[in-house]
Amino acid sequence: MEFGILGLELSGKSTLFSLLTGHTPQPSHGRREAHVGVAHVPDHRLDRIAELFRPRKTTPATVRFVDVPAITRGGTQALNLPELRTMDGLTVVLRAFPSPLVPHPEGRVDPAQDLELIETELLLADLAQAEARLDRVARDMVKRRTPDLQTEQAALERCHAHLAAGTPLREADLDSAEQHRLKGFAFLTAKPLLVVLNVGEDDAADLGHAAERAGLTRWHRRPRVMVSAVCATLEEEVARLSGEDQAVFLADLGLPDRAHERLLRVAYSLLGLISFITTGEEECRSWSIPEGTPALKAAGVVHSDFERGFIRAEVVNWKELLEAESFAACRTRGTLRLEGRDYVVRDGDVIIFRFAV
Repeated sequence: MEFGILGLELSGKSTLFSLLTGHTPQPSHGRREAHVGVAHVPDHRLDRIAELFRPRKTTPATVRFVDVPAITRGGTQALNLPELRTMDGLTVVLRAFPSPLVPHPEGRVDPAQDLELIETELLLADLAQAEARLDRVARDMVKRRTPDLQTEQAALERCHAHLAAGTPLREADLDSAEQHRLKGFAFLTAKPLLVVLNVGEDDAADLGHAAERAGLTRWHRRPRVMVSAVCATLEEEVARLSGEDQAVFLADLGLPDRAHERLLRVAYSLLGLISFITTGEEECRSWSIPEGTPALKAAGVVHSDFERGFIRAEVVNWKELLEAESFAACRTRGTLRLEGRDYVVRDGDVIIFRFAV
């Protein structure tokens, strides 16, 4: 899973990137470049299974984040980065904290206005891409008018109409064939959007109402958009503490949990992802897949040979495995199930894939 992090200058997006990945971007010395980091997804189920099996290695699921240069009004440089268009989703960081020492690039702190500005820049970037591709298709059709080109042209014209009307493609009613046809263009407004409000310390204890205070309530109702909130300055302090001290500090501040954990949960929900676990003496590992993935495709996520030579999947819920304390005991209890290639993997499944190549 990969997310691009967007935001205006001085919004706190690079601070959030550091909190999520533990990676501090180095000065670019005037160059507009993206910074890449990886966040490890906390999973208490994986930790419990690892305690039981004591493998040589424990590997959590990961999320790759790309922190792109700040967006400016009318400036599309940050949105033209190829890394951004390959992302599964976009994270937009909005400044919601006042500070006389940190000027806002738009003159005043207004998260709703900032979000509209960023959405407009995304729309303009997609509109330019759609127009460029339509011009190319038109030239190609002069040479050879094929059914594929006609289908592509029709889909692009629908997208262009939506974009020109100010409608992001994540809200466009595109059928599955059109979505498949346009997937290669990686339109930015077609990607799920995670909106993160960076609030001040005075509002840190009431993150649940941050969106309402910022005037973003209507964004909650828009398709494939989720809104969350953090206080980056306090989260920086929390990140420097040990595990036990973190829990005490969070409780004293009234914060529900660490921003790292909260945002990754929201990201998984936004993309419709779940996790399953594989375990043994060598490694205990969590894997992320889209909800509804069959066992055959889940096997391929672990290794291509598992999918190619798939025989069956031996499946048990993580809680039942912990209660039984071994796969052998699960077999005796009848909680370890034999499933075929079409079995739909569930969140929290622990799976042994049987295969032959």
